[in-house]
Amino acid sequence: MSDMGEQPDDKTKLPATAKKADVDAFLQRVAAMPSAKPATGRGRLIFAMDATASREPSWDRACKLQGEMFEVTAALGGLDVQLVFYRGFNECKSSRWLSTAAALHGAMRAVFCLGGETQIERVLRHALKEAETQKIGAVVFVGDAMEEKLDTLCARAGELGLRGVPVFLFHEGDDSTAAKAFKEIARLSRGAYCRFDAGSAHELRTLLAAVAIYAAGGHKALAAYGKSNGGAALTLARQLGGTE
Repeated sequence: MSDMGEQPDDKTKLPATAKKADVDAFLQRVAAMPSAKPATGRGRLIFAMDATASREPSWDRACKLQGEMFEVTAALGGLDVQLVFYRGFNECKSSRWLSTAAALHGAMRAVFCLGGETQIERVLRHALKEAETQKIGAVVFVGDAMEEKLDTLCARAGELGLRGVPVFLFHEGDDSTAAKAFKEIARLSRGAYCRFDAGSAHELRTLLAAVAIYAAGGHKALAAYGKSNGGAALTLARQLGGTE
């Protein structure tokens, strides 16, 4: 996988009750996981996105949402994020580790979407390679499709689970093949799955922040964040009970 270096038709909205059920299920799954808090230093999170042609509107939305991941982890010692994306023909790239929202935003704004097939296995293999050198608190993946062999993806997800690297999958749209694959990846890596749509920006922002908090500070930090922010984060805090 190469290094980026310094460069960095509307969908039908889900009913409010369905959105709440998806968010609650996602938060419950996170609450049941063991702590990912690093022994020392900053948390580390891989932020992976599908950058094929269908994803362009969602990429722009994600650019606007990513800053909160850094803001909410500042008091915990901070967060380092690596951007990973795939697009076009056999192109899958990773950035250097980025320590500020401005740096991540700059890397994301330098990317434009291109048509191509999914390369989720390459993302998972990259995460495994990174985890060999230093603790990775979590992998976030945002996508809408899956065009690969499910058995292969499941094998990589299982390896990540054994290494203690959960994958949190945010599924835009309602593609049933993608949903099945994403749920299996989440299950085998001991992560979580949540579906969202173009009208779910607030939910996605909250859940990205929750995963960042988890990667940087573990369950106890998530509980404190939930008490002060309410909403979906408060739901998670209640499930945690304020304990590691």
